[in-house]
Amino acid sequence: MPKSSPSLAPRESLLYLSGETQAMDRYLIEQHGVSGFTLMSRAARATFDVIQQYAEGRRSLMLICGGGNNGADGLLVAWLAAQKGWQVQCSLIADIERLEHDRARAYNLCVEANIEFVSLPQAPLGPDWIVVDALLGIGWQGPVREQQRTVIEWINECVGPVIAVDMPSGLSANTGAALPIAVKASVTVTFITLKLGLLTHDGPDHAGFIVFNDLGVDDAIYRSHKACAERLDLDVVRQALPARRRNSHKGLFGRVLVVGGDHGLGGAALMAAEASLASGAGLTSLATRVSHVSAALARIPEVMTQGITNRHKLTDLLPTQSVIVVGPGLGTSAWSQQLLQVTLESDSPLVLDADALNLLAQLGWTERIATRTAPTVITPHPGEASRLLGITSREVQDDRLQAALSLQQQLGAIVVLKGCGTLIAHAEGVFLSDYGNPGMASGGMGDILSGIIGAMMGQISDPLMAVSVAVCLHGAAADKASERGQIGLRATDLLPCIRDLLND
Repeated sequence: MPKSSPSLAPRESLLYLSGETQAMDRYLIEQHGVSGFTLMSRAARATFDVIQQYAEGRRSLMLICGGGNNGADGLLVAWLAAQKGWQVQCSLIADIERLEHDRARAYNLCVEANIEFVSLPQAPLGPDWIVVDALLGIGWQGPVREQQRTVIEWINECVGPVIAVDMPSGLSANTGAALPIAVKASVTVTFITLKLGLLTHDGPDHAGFIVFNDLGVDDAIYRSHKACAERLDLDVVRQALPARRRNSHKGLFGRVLVVGGDHGLGGAALMAAEASLASGAGLTSLATRVSHVSAALARIPEVMTQGITNRHKLTDLLPTQSVIVVGPGLGTSAWSQQLLQVTLESDSPLVLDADALNLLAQLGWTERIATRTAPTVITPHPGEASRLLGITSREVQDDRLQAALSLQQQLGAIVVLKGCGTLIAHAEGVFLSDYGNPGMASGGMGDILSGIIGAMMGQISDPLMAVSVAVCLHGAAADKASERGQIGLRATDLLPCIRDLLND
C-alpha cells in the first residue's frame, strides 16, 4: 500500500482492534459530547467524497445496508447522493421495524428523500453502477450467516466499483480473516482508526485501496487508547542507519556469519550471505558444507567461506562475529544439529530462520532461546510458527497477532512472523510492515530476509530497530523488483534493489 508521507502521524501509524475502536467511539460520544448521529454523518460524508472521486462519470449508486450502525452510515450515504441528483437504490438487509434511534433517523431521511428501497437484484449489476457495502460493521466477528453470504457473493459478482464502509463485510477487523467469505472491495473507507485486519492475512485481498478518515478525532484520544500494533514506514525507520563517515573501515559495519547449507541446500546459505553483502555488512562469512565451498567462492568471492566438518571448526569462528545467522539451508541432519547447538551456546546475537526453527521444535530446544542473554531474532513463516507453538498453520493465520505475541512471550525473542502484513512482536508490542507483494511467494525470499536482518544488526545498535529496517527494506526491495511484473520474481532479483534503496 502506498505510504501517505515520509513521517506518519500517530493516527495513521497506529493499528487498532475493533473493541478499542468502539471504545473510542463511545468516548467521543460520552466525554466529548459528539453525538452518534454526527459521527455517522461524518462517516457518510467521507464515504461519499470517495465515491465521487472514483465515479469516473457514473451517477448510479446501489447501497447494501445492514441493520447496525454500519448500515446507517450507508443510508446516510444514500441520502447525500440523492441530494446531489444521483440515481440511488438501497437494499436494506434488515427488519425495518427493528431500526431504532440513529438508525431509524437515517432510514427516515431516505424515505423522505424518496429513495427507492429494493430487494437484492437477482442479476449482478453492470459497470455503470457503484455498489456500496454497508452490510456488516467492525463488531461482526462471524462466521457470516447464509443470507449474508448470499449478499456478499452478489456484491462480488458486480462489475463496477465496490466501496466498503469501514470494513469489507465478512472480513474480521481484528485478524484479517475472511469469515469464511468477504466482500472484495475496490476501495475501503475506514473511520477513526486504521484496523489491523485491513493490513494482514486476507485483508489486503479484500480491502482494495484504503482511505483513512479520522472523523475529526484529535491525537490525544488516540494516545489514550491502546493500539494493538504500529505500522512501519521505511523512510522513518531507515533513519536509524548511521551515516557513513569518509573515514570508515569495514570493521565499523558489522561482521555477519551465515551458518547453513547442508547437502543439497547450499543455495539458501549463499543467498543469505549475498543479502548481507548487499545490505552493507562490513564483513560477511559463510560456514557451510565443504562440498559447497568451491561454488561459494566462485559466486561470491567477497564472502569468507569456511567448510565445516564438525562443531569445533565452527566454534573457532564465533568469537569475532557481530551477529550469527543460522538456518538457511541448514537441514535437520546430525551435522545441522551440532551447528545449531554451538550457535545457541554462543554469546553472539542470533538470527534463527528456516531449519533452525524446525530443529528447535523437533528437538524441544525452545527453552534455550528463552535463557539466552544475547539478542535473538526468529523469523518463522506460518508453518514454522505452528510447529513452535504446537498448533496448525491455519490457527496461526487465523490470528496472526496472537500467534506472534505467543511466540514472543514464550521465547523472549524478537519474532518476525512472515506473511501478508509481516508482524514483528517484541517485548513492548508489535510492529507491522505492509511492504511486499505476491511475487515474494517463491523459494529463497526468507533467506534474503535473514541476511538483511544480520547485516542491519551489525550496523544498528538497537536490535529491534535493526529488524524493523530489515523487514521494511526486504518488502520494499521486492516491490521495486516487481516493477517488471510479480510473476517470475526471483529472490536474488531483490539484491540490486536492496542496494539501490539503501543509497537512495
